[in-house]
Amino acid sequence: MNVELFIPCFVDQLYPQTAFNMVKVLERVGCTVHYNPAQTCCGQPAFNAGYWNEARDVAAKFLNDTKGADYVVAPSASCTGFVRNYYSKLFDNSSRHNAVKDLAARSYEFTEFLTEVMHVDKVGAVLEGKATYHDSCAALRECRIKEGPRRLLAGVKGLELVEMQDVETCCGFGGTFAVKFEPISIAMAEQKIGHAVATGAQYIISTDLSCLMHLDGAIRHKGVDLKTMHIADVLASGWEWNA
Repeated sequence: MNVELFIPCFVDQLYPQTAFNMVKVLERVGCTVHYNPAQTCCGQPAFNAGYWNEARDVAAKFLNDTKGADYVVAPSASCTGFVRNYYSKLFDNSSRHNAVKDLAARSYEFTEFLTEVMHVDKVGAVLEGKATYHDSCAALRECRIKEGPRRLLAGVKGLELVEMQDVETCCGFGGTFAVKFEPISIAMAEQKIGHAVATGAQYIISTDLSCLMHLDGAIRHKGVDLKTMHIADVLASGWEWNA
């Protein structure tokens, strides 16, 4: 199984270890992993800010960079959801229409790829403690991901998974929303953290580091004893990797 990695901008710049852990897990389940170092952004930030022409240029490069790959896998439902659901708007009535449809069919969020394509529920991970899972808006609403990450976490030895109240409610990040509506964004993050703490969890886990980055800021500000973890980092815990 040949997999082309797409590493989102913020993962590349702020959380590169998560990208390495994704490679670690994918290789463990039998994938041959490729990475194009010329790749850049999927175009979502420009698109959301209203710069559709600029977003289209970036997206066109993304199409070229991922051409020919069996699957394109990313540790981000946000980026995957954007490629699947909004590239068709950028390239509507264009010569790239069919290429966009093809790419959408080959693009997967990391946990979705493990459960739906590789049909994997356990990778041999070990992490002692109690955790709660946060459904990111992009995973839940744009990629329809719900049970897959929970099945994977249930297969982690030593990890107890507990559900928090209002688990499907937004964390408040929303990209530029957090900048434009800062007080609301902060209040939403604090509410989410409160629900997570009420479960007694030591970890809050998600598919999206954008959410976790936002929540981690609220955790640090409030001085709460809670650790954020991307699910790739969880699944890569407790076993050795020979790169």
